[in-house]
Amino acid sequence: MPKPSCYFFAALPCEAKPLIEHFKLKKELSVSAFTIYRSANITLTVTGLGKSAMAAGVGYTLALFPAAALPVMLNIGIAGHKNSALGTVFSAQKIIDHDSSRNFYPQLVSSPPCATQLITTVSQAQLNYSTDTLYDMEASAFYETAIRFSSSELIQCIKIISDNEDHPSTQIKPAQVSAWLTKALPIIDSYYQQLGELASLVTPTDISEFNEMISQSRFSSNEKMQLHSLLNKRMLLANDKKLDLTRPAPATGKEILTLLRNEIDALAFGGF
Repeated sequence: MPKPSCYFFAALPCEAKPLIEHFKLKKELSVSAFTIYRSANITLTVTGLGKSAMAAGVGYTLALFPAAALPVMLNIGIAGHKNSALGTVFSAQKIIDHDSSRNFYPQLVSSPPCATQLITTVSQAQLNYSTDTLYDMEASAFYETAIRFSSSELIQCIKIISDNEDHPSTQIKPAQVSAWLTKALPIIDSYYQQLGELASLVTPTDISEFNEMISQSRFSSNEKMQLHSLLNKRMLLANDKKLDLTRPAPATGKEILTLLRNEIDALAFGGF
């Protein structure tokens, strides 16, 4: 059985470098909008700093290199915390967008190989740590965009502490960031393997069901891609529950996609 697709997203080259070396990724020379590295089943995108850059990088990557089934999606990067030691590794249990006050909840089906913590995503690097959360600049945008392409169980953030009250963010050095990421690789690799095993349990979409739906309603090319992704996502969450598209009877591809999204939202709460 082929390995599930995995997408890594890092804001900075110094965050990406240890991953590129560890997973033996090769630079994708056919694209220029973002720096992307790939192997047979792993794609890593260096997005640049901030929420807008992260959201654009996730959307661009999945449009250019779509996954055949639900992929593993991981945001790897640095974060600040008022008193955690530099180099400490955390995974996200909840993500708070400071600007919009929206909250997102990655579903922790497997046991993360590190401690979990809340993440507050901000628009500027912090020098004051007013709450007992991690502070980063990309996690909320990553999750909000990634949830369009996979299931919340397969979308996770791993953050390495780079600054605290004694070591402010103005002192961060790229070489030190790469060193922290290198030290964290066993944890990152372990989580990647766990999530890959979970993703492999998802049976590919029944092609007869997919073909029946697109034969009965009009779907654009983009809507067909969305349909395939949503059917795979529903299969992970609904187990053997039969798909019912008769109440209300949808007439268009857009209406079918809306019905599927509403059902998936009811099956697994991904954010609000």
